[in-house]
Amino acid sequence: MIKNRIDIISMGCSKNLIDSERLICRLEAKGYKVFHNPETPSGEFVVVNTCGFIADAKEESIDMLLSLGALKKRRKIGRLVAMGCLSQRYLEELKAEIPEVDEWYGKFDWTGFIESLADRTAEKKELRQWERRLTTPPHSAYLKISEGCNRFCAFCAIPLITGRHTSRPIEEILEETKKLVSEGVKEFNVIAQDLSSYGIDLYGSHKLPELIDRMADIKGVEFIRLHYAYPSDFPLEILDVMNRHENVCKYLDIALQHISDPVLTNMRRHITGEETVRLLAAMRAKVPDIKIRTTLMVGFPGETEKEFEELLEFVKTQRFDRMGAFAYSQEDDTWAARNLEDNIPEDEKKRRLDILMKLQAEISEVKNEEMVGKKVRLIVDEILDDERVCRSQWDSPEVDMNYYVRNSDALPGDIIEAVITEAMPFDFIAEQI
Repeated sequence: MIKNRIDIISMGCSKNLIDSERLICRLEAKGYKVFHNPETPSGEFVVVNTCGFIADAKEESIDMLLSLGALKKRRKIGRLVAMGCLSQRYLEELKAEIPEVDEWYGKFDWTGFIESLADRTAEKKELRQWERRLTTPPHSAYLKISEGCNRFCAFCAIPLITGRHTSRPIEEILEETKKLVSEGVKEFNVIAQDLSSYGIDLYGSHKLPELIDRMADIKGVEFIRLHYAYPSDFPLEILDVMNRHENVCKYLDIALQHISDPVLTNMRRHITGEETVRLLAAMRAKVPDIKIRTTLMVGFPGETEKEFEELLEFVKTQRFDRMGAFAYSQEDDTWAARNLEDNIPEDEKKRRLDILMKLQAEISEVKNEEMVGKKVRLIVDEILDDERVCRSQWDSPEVDMNYYVRNSDALPGDIIEAVITEAMPFDFIAEQI
């Protein structure tokens, strides 16, 4: 155990990561040495920012707490602290089940941990609420523009954890953007649980198009990428913003979940299959080179073989550029858990998931081959041996394609032009122009 050291371990999504970055910034301002996701935790304090989204994520967070509890018993670490979504939702149960954890905080009261610590520095620094220390590469940052969700889909526990949708003010987001640009950030991955609803609670109308329009005008912003839109009540004006600005990526992450009307109704998605198809057609008509990433679900209660085949046909027809999928898992206190029987066996869910992902892999392989010979604008993420690992406007960090560029002197954060010379199942080889 090392005195004056605090280890932060982030579980789950990029929204969680931003909370960890805010925590790190405040701990460093108090004079502590902070390490993010260390291979070997050894701090005076170890803080786990937990995830409580689905069963696998909850299990992973619990396993992490238990393994750190074992380290604590061997005096390899000091006090063990939990915060985040899982402890927000299951605080009392977790306190009883994992007594090795010394302090518990939820998703919104974690500043209490900071207040409990002694100051290790005489220098006092006033921090704005959004200030943080990036854990991503210095040229790239996630930018959270709202918290919570009002949609209450039948399967989703997010509103139970994060509460109602709450937008951040436009001016505050622009201030943070300018600050990050001054520190060298060029790429902004804009995230929210529901981008489509941004601004309605604060301003009475959709404000995502205005926000992105104004962000794009900030000098030094090279890429703006949009994550987690909702298909119902989608602000189509954002497509005009994409066309107007070169630095607004022709990319949209929008979770569709399904296409069958009976399944969509049971999911409480507030949209029909026909409306979904019309929305996708409008996106592609307005922004012909847009690449759409979506997430689909199999095995939702009541999904018949016929409805699963309808989903497969939808994927064949739409040929999504990027797609993820997962099998339904019943989450406590959700509408589906209270009202629907989880009546599809786990092995059948897995079978459907495997079929769906195999289909998407075949589509992706063809679409990747179609990219060979095309010019792309890339941002360099890292140098790996003699190659530059890059991404295009159509590729979000960690989940999308990498482009391996040889014979280049570019540095991380540089933006280069290249031509794709070879396509692989999940990556590309390219040459700098």
